[in-house]
Amino acid sequence: MTKPVSLFRSRSSPWLVVGVLAGLMAGLPACRAVDLQGHRGARGLAPENTLAAFERALEIGVSTLELDVAVTVDGVAVVSHEPALFEAIARDAQGQWLSVRGPLIRSLTLAQVQAYDVGRLNPAHAYGRPFPEQGPRDGQRIPTLASVFALVKALGATDVQFNIETKVYPNRPDDTVTPEAFVEVLLATIRDAGMARRVIVQSFDWRTLALIHQREPGLRTACLTTQGRNFNTLADGSWTAGRRLADYPSVAHLVKAAGCTIWSPAFTDLDADAVQGAQALGLQVIPWTVNSPADLDRLIGWGVDGIITDYPDRGRAAMRQRALALPKALKN
Repeated sequence: MTKPVSLFRSRSSPWLVVGVLAGLMAGLPACRAVDLQGHRGARGLAPENTLAAFERALEIGVSTLELDVAVTVDGVAVVSHEPALFEAIARDAQGQWLSVRGPLIRSLTLAQVQAYDVGRLNPAHAYGRPFPEQGPRDGQRIPTLASVFALVKALGATDVQFNIETKVYPNRPDDTVTPEAFVEVLLATIRDAGMARRVIVQSFDWRTLALIHQREPGLRTACLTTQGRNFNTLADGSWTAGRRLADYPSVAHLVKAAGCTIWSPAFTDLDADAVQGAQALGLQVIPWTVNSPADLDRLIGWGVDGIITDYPDRGRAAMRQRALALPKALKN
């Protein structure tokens, strides 16, 4: 019987091992990358849309910070999911929770917006009950978008991206500045920070995305959608800049026609076939907001391109379980 050749002890060629291993590795699939996005920073763990939440997400390790933007009366882009001061998170200078919805951000100066503490959840408000793991950080203020960019630069997170949602509403036009004014302020802030290559702009109101395509065509955009019982942005064309789903073979075709490169649906609206169909059109699929370990595993298994989650730690665990590449963590 011929003696088998040992790859690790052959003296005939020192490059034999390297060559054989390279050949074997060439046949292996590359480690798939999933864009792990911390929703409002890390809403499940730290006060949403605050510098503390963004730093927490970076400590855990995300590839993208997801956040929301509003515009003040003096033309500053600030980070807020709500168009008005929100009684579930806002306390006045005397430490008292707002009892009802506060004034619209569009009616306040930056100084007035930042007079409120948004560092913890109101324990009497139902909004915070789904987030028992959120740790308070008293003294947090609604940050400017510019300060988020500055924080990431200061921490040396050079690879981190930003997914910025424009909070504009076709059914509530008086709640915000106009889409045109909104986009003007947003683009100026992004350009001033030199962040255009690292930014995605997303919206349910596709009017702002159409303006982005006109004024900054190189900027990536994500079309947000939901088909919920109480909130359906695909029902009549009002949220989709006049485009109607009935005129297209699928939601993905509608998104493609709108000029977006990313489709971000509510994860409950998605199935494996829809993911594959959208990707066949050249779209990336990044659903929101995926929080349970079972849902995270299922959607990653379907091959989504990214995940928006309140719990980046859970997202990393799901990615690790499937041997996916993990984003760099700011701290171990």
